[in-house]
Amino acid sequence: MTREHRSFPVPDGLVGQRVDAALSRMLGLSRTVVAQLADDGDITIDGRPVQKGDRISPSVTLDVTLPDPERTSGLEVVEQPVPGMDIVYDDEHIVVVDKPVGVAAHPAVGWSGPTVVGALAAAGYRISTSGAAERQGIVHRLDAGTSGLMVVAKSEIAYSRMKRAFKERTVEKVYHTVVQGHPEPTRGTIDAPIGRHPKSEFKFAVIQDGKRSVTHYEVVEMLPSASLVTVHLETGRTHQIRVHFSAMRHPCVGDLMYGADPVLARRTNLTRQWLHAVELSFEHPASGEWFSVASKYPSDLDHALSVLRGEYE
Repeated sequence: MTREHRSFPVPDGLVGQRVDAALSRMLGLSRTVVAQLADDGDITIDGRPVQKGDRISPSVTLDVTLPDPERTSGLEVVEQPVPGMDIVYDDEHIVVVDKPVGVAAHPAVGWSGPTVVGALAAAGYRISTSGAAERQGIVHRLDAGTSGLMVVAKSEIAYSRMKRAFKERTVEKVYHTVVQGHPEPTRGTIDAPIGRHPKSEFKFAVIQDGKRSVTHYEVVEMLPSASLVTVHLETGRTHQIRVHFSAMRHPCVGDLMYGADPVLARRTNLTRQWLHAVELSFEHPASGEWFSVASKYPSDLDHALSVLRGEYE
């Protein structure tokens, strides 16, 4: 099969971005697939091969040889019921789910587990057709290892307005996390840029040329070896809460990827980070009325919190 070739000028809005990030947005491909295209020499700028981390200059022409369909076929939505994924709210424009741990928002290269879009499809929900094929209706995401509230657009107007609301930061996203130790001050703002980790493809880090990332936090309960913290996100970078608290040397309990104590993780029986999206509030995309939903802690986080409080081992 002949691979498709595309040539186009770069939009002004993508100037200065990394090649992998810009082409992921333009073509609806994952950054992993775009990075592989760059490694294979299938991406050039003004005839010059580029690397995934190169920055895009103004007034240039991009040439891309797209991957074989087989390389992206794994991004098809698989209809698969997800036990424990509750529908918190549903109308003709949006559906709000309480996502359990171990479920991704949408299909991605390297992920073979269940997804929110797959679970909704299996349950007979029709969602917006806007967005890349494998993530239609998705206006924001939670990590597979993070539980809690997600809103998915069902109508096209909801998709457009909710995407804009998240971009303009008018959505209130509240998380609870349990971090190791006792952050000082107990209330504050972490304003530190986040980008891809220089030595690990799957991690992120506070780096000088990263994207602006702002986390507001307040300790609501001090435990003997940890703190329960409420977090309001001003921005929504990948792994933002995990990266910011790790940078403060107070990683989320159970978050071994970002430096959590494995002994404490075993004691609390956690196999993921203690992090839950507890509240979501926004203007309803159709009525304009202020809309708010809340979620309780799932059993694994509730148990870990009880252990940390000393209620039982």
